[in-house]
This record gives sequence, C-alpha cells and structure tokens, in this order.
Amino acid sequence: MKRWQLVALALGAYAIGIIAMAPASLIDAGLEQATQGRLRLSDSRGTLWSGNGQLEMRDRFQRTAVARSVAWRVLPLYFLRGQLRCEVALDQAIKPFPVTVSPMQIEVADADINLPASTLGVGEPKLAPLGLTGDVLLHVTRLAIGRASIDGDAVLQWRGAGSSFTRVSPLGDYELRFDGAGTTVRATLRTLQGPLQLDGQGSWTSGSRPAFLGSARIAPEQQQQLSPLMRMIAAERGDGSFELQLK
Repeated sequence: MKRWQLVALALGAYAIGIIAMAPASLIDAGLEQATQGRLRLSDSRGTLWSGNGQLEMRDRFQRTAVARSVAWRVLPLYFLRGQLRCEVALDQAIKPFPVTVSPMQIEVADADINLPASTLGVGEPKLAPLGLTGDVLLHVTRLAIGRASIDGDAVLQWRGAGSSFTRVSPLGDYELRFDGAGTTVRATLRTLQGPLQLDGQGSWTSGSRPAFLGSARIAPEQQQQLSPLMRMIAAERGDGSFELQLK
C-alpha cells in the first residue's frame, strides 16, 4: 500500500473515531441553527454515532409544543459512498427510517410519524388558538432537501379532527399532499369525510413564505354550530361557505 493511501486511511479512521466519541448534544446545536430554534434535542444521551433523547418542536416563542423520544444509529458502511446515513426511530417505533446526509442534501425516506393535532398550530400560528384535536399522521415516501432545492413527496392526514371551540366532533378526516420539485413545494388539501368540507392548494418557494388558499363548506344542519369556528380564521362568503388564506 502506498504512503498516501496509508495517510488517507489513517485520516479516515481518525474522523470516524471523532464521530464515534463526539457527544450527542452536538446534534442540538445543528438542529437549532438549521431550523431557527423550531426543532431542538434535549436530554440527549450517547454519541453522534448512537444515542437517544427528546426531539422537541417549539413554537415561535420558543415554547415546547410537542416532544417525542428519538433514537438514532449511524450506519458506517455508507461512509464508503461519501454519505452519513443513520437509522432514526421516533417513540420507540418498531420500524425506523433512514436519514442520509451528503455534501449536497439531506434525504429522508419511508418515514411514518404520528403527532398530535396541536402540531398544526406550531407550523401555522393562525391555527394555534383553535385548540385543535385529533391525530396527525405523516408519511414521507422520499424527501430530499438541498441548499436551494427540495424534491420528493409526503402525505399528511388529520384523523378525527376537532377543536375546543365546538362540540361538533369529529369535524372530519383530511389529507394534505406535498409534492416538491426544484425550488417549489406544492400542497393540495382534500376532505376524506366529515361535515366540514375543506379543500385548497398552496405552494412554497425557497426564499419566500408559504402561501395557501382554501375553501370550507359546512353542511346546512351544522352551519349554526360551526360557522363561529370558521369565522375565527376564514372570511365568510355566505350559504355556509368560507375562504381561508394563509401566508
């Protein structure tokens, strides 16, 4: 083996050793910087190589809104491909999902994540005062996020939707589908079932704020009960119809 190959091998082994011994708490600093403090890792144990902790989603006031236990394990074989890949499990899930980091992008694939409906209020502050209830199920088929691009698709379902401001429960089941290509992500909302019919479309382009325009239609027998709720976030158009704009 040539001298330069020995040097490269030694440097590679040294780098792996640093990763193996570096504390897991370093992940929190990276998350804070990448998400402007909206995602944090607390109570971390272990190393960058293998560890666990509490993954916190925080609102714009830096208050913890949702916390989930998380565990990860780096797969060293992918170092040979110039990638950092780890298996991630949320809430001790039986099926972990892969997260791959390369110099060009971060990729998540085949991920199923369950969250409370209050998470929607963290993503869109206008929804936070509604006291949303139900279960949010997020399935990521593939999502690759680069420095100026995003590619892939994901589906978010809100099951058993409800609000603390109305006795009508559930309001329905809804699906929000995301499709990313290049610098733009497009979202399509549809109603699966329920007395409150929601649909709409939105988009987000790198460097700008997300924009969404939707409509809501209330069944005649539920208009008296549900109209006050919709007036909190949408413009009334008459005959049980409302226009919802988020941006």
